[in-house]
Amino acid sequence: MEHSTAWRIANRFASLAPQQRREFLHKMQEQGVSFGQLPIPQTAAPDAPSALSYAQQRQWFLWQLDPQSAAYHIPAALRLRGELNAAALQHSFDALLERHHSLRSVFAEVETQSRVAAQPIAACGSDYKVLIARHDLRDQPPSERLNLALRQVEQDIAQPFDLQHGPLLRVSLLQLDAQDHVLVLTLHHIVADGWSMGVLVDEFSQLYAAHAQGKTLALPALAIQYADYALWQRRWMEAGELERQLDWWREQLGSEQPVLELPSDRSRPVQPSQHGARLDFALPAELAKGLLSLARQRGVTPFMLLLASFQVLLHRYSGQQDVRIGVPVANRTRAETRDLIGFFVNTQVLRAELDGRMPFSQLLSQTRDRALDAQGYQDVPFERLVNALQGERSLSHSPLFQVMFNHQQSRPGALRGMLAALQVESLEWQGRTAQFDLQLDTHEEGEHLLASLTYATDLFDAPRIEAMAAHWRTLLAGVVANPECTISELPMLAAQEIEATLYGLNATQQHYPDPACVHQHIEAQAAATPEACALVFAGQSLSYRELNQRANRLAHQLRENGVGPEVRVGVACERSLELVIGLLAILKAGGAYVPLDPEYPAERLAYMVEDCGISLLLTQAHVQMALPPHIPVMILDPSVITWTRPSRGVCAPRWH
Repeated sequence: MEHSTAWRIANRFASLAPQQRREFLHKMQEQGVSFGQLPIPQTAAPDAPSALSYAQQRQWFLWQLDPQSAAYHIPAALRLRGELNAAALQHSFDALLERHHSLRSVFAEVETQSRVAAQPIAACGSDYKVLIARHDLRDQPPSERLNLALRQVEQDIAQPFDLQHGPLLRVSLLQLDAQDHVLVLTLHHIVADGWSMGVLVDEFSQLYAAHAQGKTLALPALAIQYADYALWQRRWMEAGELERQLDWWREQLGSEQPVLELPSDRSRPVQPSQHGARLDFALPAELAKGLLSLARQRGVTPFMLLLASFQVLLHRYSGQQDVRIGVPVANRTRAETRDLIGFFVNTQVLRAELDGRMPFSQLLSQTRDRALDAQGYQDVPFERLVNALQGERSLSHSPLFQVMFNHQQSRPGALRGMLAALQVESLEWQGRTAQFDLQLDTHEEGEHLLASLTYATDLFDAPRIEAMAAHWRTLLAGVVANPECTISELPMLAAQEIEATLYGLNATQQHYPDPACVHQHIEAQAAATPEACALVFAGQSLSYRELNQRANRLAHQLRENGVGPEVRVGVACERSLELVIGLLAILKAGGAYVPLDPEYPAERLAYMVEDCGISLLLTQAHVQMALPPHIPVMILDPSVITWTRPSRGVCAPRWH
């Protein structure tokens, strides 16, 4: 499609009324013209209040639920060594605010004539000045300054944003020494995403380098602002594209949305605190090299290979065959959005259907196909997907998925090298929030693979996550060694853990110097303290003398009916005094008891009786009918024991 024609169609679509846009889009689809080929026109009035994108609208809702939460803050910290030009720093950030309207956005709700409820809007402020908070740590001991700086970074990141009044970009400068600074940037997710942080750092670098040399840099003009994208997105989705893509996701994910239940250290709270921690680790160099090589051999991306391995890990941990993982997508398929700072990232839910008998290579093919298919339906906003699929909401877990996987070729906002007269490197700190139960982040650095597990501390403790990371590394090594191995047989335990599990945990043998059996201990206790209370149940009690006497009487009857060594007697009784009497009597007669739960299905009980070679059953009258009819039964009663032949005829009481 010619450029001029595409612009003409895009502007025509934007100018139509809602119903006409629907008809226009339908005709385009009939003619095989992809709306994705069209540019995004400038339709939002500059600096005027504008509608929120779907993603922003969900963020506004989440912020209203918990304005103090830091779960949706996007931070970056850069260590700057060298002669810092404070004026160039200020000019650079002021220029960014003037260039990207989203960085000046604030949010509010307004009443509308056509809607009952108030609707959120975004307004673009006119203040282009960035307030840089400064912290001077030079009065602290040199050995403590970096740790103090890291604490300050965490405090800056955790500080809540006010979406109604702004600012939604915070800049802090920590001075450790005359030529040693830490620059901290924090944005709220409603105006930015991970890609945006990369844009911000890149443009800041260019602007600072120019201003530090006394020059003014004119960056290429932006084709649109975020408000244009938000308006375009709504018009496109409401014209029918939303229904088309939602139909595909409904078919993929179905009507049931299972919660992934991983083994945890604590039960799931009614409302998560969003407190979290992070475990950073690198995959061994040889393992990383093997994984990247395997991905090339199998015609998949490293993302697909690592995602499939993560699906196996979650399947093995949870025992669930239907595993859903959230995967973020940049959602910047239009050229106009590539250089914008704004909230574009969308979330897909990729479903894996696993069977322990399937080879890993088969799962890898499934993962590849589903990831590729989902690309054609990545525009449907996650918020609308939730509304369409998640019937009943719960505050205890995130909707549609509880675990996220994110793979990147480089970390957003990362910078290393020289900037004017400054040596720059990214500064790492420990995250303190978690949006999901668990999130695995991986990124490539050449032939190396780095990873981090961010986890909800409401559910998990550090040792469990450390073990999970070790299991994943072992599993990955198994994948590289044999991609055709079934997923149930892929190794997860290291040799040391296997040794500890098979032998260390099973080293339960104990030395018992007294060879007497339990019924002999009861007899000894009856001789020593005959009137002491031995049993209490439901308001009834037996002394040791009474317990021993009744067990003796029953043991004689059992012997008369053939019970002795190697003879198995079934015991199908509810909890009662008679149950204990029966167990002791069997031991006194020299036999062995086989416990049978009266709640089991009749077929299960019949199988156990036959499989164990049981020749006699001890039971109670009210559960007798549930037992197999072809075996002799002795009924235990609080006051009587009766003997029943297979015909179910009951003989007269033998003892009282």
